[in-house]
Amino acid sequence: MQWISIDIQLPNDEQMVIAFLPNNWVPLPGDPTEKALQNVKMLRFNKNFYGPHKTRHKNSSSDHFWSGEGLSNHFFQEVSHWMPLPEKPKN
Repeated sequence: MQWISIDIQLPNDEQMVIAFLPNNWVPLPGDPTEKALQNVKMLRFNKNFYGPHKTRHKNSSSDHFWSGEGLSNHFFQEVSHWMPLPEKPKN
């Protein structure tokens, strides 16, 4: 599998993917002053998340959105590349 640029192709709506976030610095547990670069995450692509019934967030550059678990949601422009999840293991 290879990384796919968001400039070339987007995932299907609601598709869970492996996403690459080039500048995703997160606080380390126990010491919020320490941060680590975690630039690979599993996220769900939400096409047209900000549609006619939702106002686009001031920090978003697109109507699309990436949702994750807990507080790991990301604005569209934060992800540069993605790839489909691998197939499930066979028994």
